[in-house]
Amino acid sequence: MSDKSRFSASAATGIGSMPGGDAREAARTVTGSFADGQGMPYLAELPARGPGADMTGRTIGLLVEMYGHVEPSGWRISDRPGRDTRRARSWLGEDLDALEEFSQGYEGLLKVQAVGPWTLAAGLELRGGEAMLGDPGACRDLAGSLAEGLRSHLAEVRRRVPGAEVVLQLDEPSLTAVLLGRVRSASGYRTYRAVDRQVVEGTLREVLAANGEEPTVVHSCAPEVPFALLRRAGADAVSFDFSLLTEREEEAIGEAVEGGTQLFLGVVPGLEAASTPLSDPGGSVKDVRTLWSRLGLNPGTLSESVVITPSCGLAGASPAYARAALAHCARAARSLADNPE
Repeated sequence: MSDKSRFSASAATGIGSMPGGDAREAARTVTGSFADGQGMPYLAELPARGPGADMTGRTIGLLVEMYGHVEPSGWRISDRPGRDTRRARSWLGEDLDALEEFSQGYEGLLKVQAVGPWTLAAGLELRGGEAMLGDPGACRDLAGSLAEGLRSHLAEVRRRVPGAEVVLQLDEPSLTAVLLGRVRSASGYRTYRAVDRQVVEGTLREVLAANGEEPTVVHSCAPEVPFALLRRAGADAVSFDFSLLTEREEEAIGEAVEGGTQLFLGVVPGLEAASTPLSDPGGSVKDVRTLWSRLGLNPGTLSESVVITPSCGLAGASPAYARAALAHCARAARSLADNPE
């Protein structure tokens, strides 16, 4: 696991998705929002373009010798790369072109996202319509294909932005449901058996290792994030919706911080709300300071332990709000660093 300063120079970032379908505009926003060095640019996802641009479709486009197509029920395994897989790869190419254009001369952390192996297994159907999650052999094959595809993808990002230290984020919103046996079958009348925690951990470790010695993050905007398991799997940071944190999970947070794991805290709303205008950066991180105090953690460790993010992706926001939210994350992170107590 990395030392505590791994993300400290990039105190804010986004989750991944952005509104609209214009790759150049999205790249301009995610690089320009953090132009002052107070944030981590990332490869934007634009799901509004349709199947293949969604996070599952994008990740299926990365797989090696494994393909998918869209059915009314969702993504399903294919024997060969069809229109949907080709579309996913084409859009990824557009997004990489745009990122390369707006990252000329950039040096620093740069984040890319992919769906993690367990959320992918829960959401990707076998030919008969059931999720891959129900077939342990299929899950192993999927994880191997994903790890190999990610190694190629990360190498391509490094080639296009040679000054970047590439951060790999695995999106695992279904992870807790996989661990607790809550993923429903195609019929909806039953759930798939819970996957053994050691198997889950080992598979995550295998896929995270695709980024070599460079930083890794696991993101979930679902409740009950398994912090200890993610730390054991080798994640350098855990990204989550701060509003969903329960008192029962606070001990795990303290252990993570003391163990050197960094926290990507989703404190800025992903959608515009009249009740929560983005006018007070300090107020956005007030509860973070309170948590630190309650756990007895040194306030001076905040700036080296925390990265500020939106609560989840920004795909459902207006372009203006998405820009405002990312800028607000950077200001809130600066407030936390300047006034940790």
